[in-house]
Amino acid sequence: MREVVGELGQHLKIIAKAHGTRLGQRGSTVTISGAAEAVELSAQVVEQLSRVARTGYHLHGSDVDQACRMVQSDPGVDLSALYADSVSVGVGKRRVHPRSPRQRAYLHAIRNHDLVFGVGPAGTGKTYLAMAMALGALFRDEVRRIILCRPAVEAGEKLGFLPGDLNEKVNPYLRPLYDALNDLAGFDRSERMMAKGVIEVAPLAFMRGRTLSDAFVILDEAQNTTPEQMKMFLTRIGLGSRAVVTGDVTQIDLPGGKRSGLVDALKIVGVLEQVRVVHFNDADVVRHPLVSAIVRAYESAAPSRPDLA
Repeated sequence: MREVVGELGQHLKIIAKAHGTRLGQRGSTVTISGAAEAVELSAQVVEQLSRVARTGYHLHGSDVDQACRMVQSDPGVDLSALYADSVSVGVGKRRVHPRSPRQRAYLHAIRNHDLVFGVGPAGTGKTYLAMAMALGALFRDEVRRIILCRPAVEAGEKLGFLPGDLNEKVNPYLRPLYDALNDLAGFDRSERMMAKGVIEVAPLAFMRGRTLSDAFVILDEAQNTTPEQMKMFLTRIGLGSRAVVTGDVTQIDLPGGKRSGLVDALKIVGVLEQVRVVHFNDADVVRHPLVSAIVRAYESAAPSRPDLA
């Protein structure tokens, strides 16, 4: 009950705000009042969270907010089954849980296919989960190295010539990949693996001419590749390798209205039997709850984009 209610009833307040209901707790009983449909949704969230808590999982406010959005989008979702599925990162006892049905489908796709596209808005865990799967595969000796890359494209800004050597010039573009890696493996361990070449972080332009064998390759921000770059990347995949391509087709920063290589690849390669495409939406956002509302607001306000069809 303490897990479901939260400190000072914070979890109940999140549920109440999400569904427009009033929740109270006395002893081991939670009371819910409001409109019938909203009460039903709130009750289902409380019931599902109690099942998750019984597994020993420590609930956070973000978990409660995510549960509310999942139940609203899919009343038949089974949260306990969702949290029972996890990824062993290979660092101590660290495990990562999918926090939506689509995140779970994404993990299953990566386990069972050599090429997976994760497409959707920011904050849906596309890169983070791919990184967790890559580390797990590395520590189980399924691959010999991890290669992380992304196109060096500025998000609507002209940064000019950055100071420093080559690594210092490209590091700002690759920082999101470093952040996910350091969070999962720890800074010191990440540094050691990169020093040994077990983990390589590089701009997409450095991939030309290479064959990436026995590797787990992640291409991040793939919406900012050109069709030529995307074809070049996909044809680098060697024997014993897996690749995950992530991106958000609503945030294309290519100059001059160039066509996105990710949009092209989804139409050309995404239909192949050996390839899986997982589409995320605002219900999968695992950042601040406001991010989900922001994603929905932009989607409803955006004009139709023929290049995204």
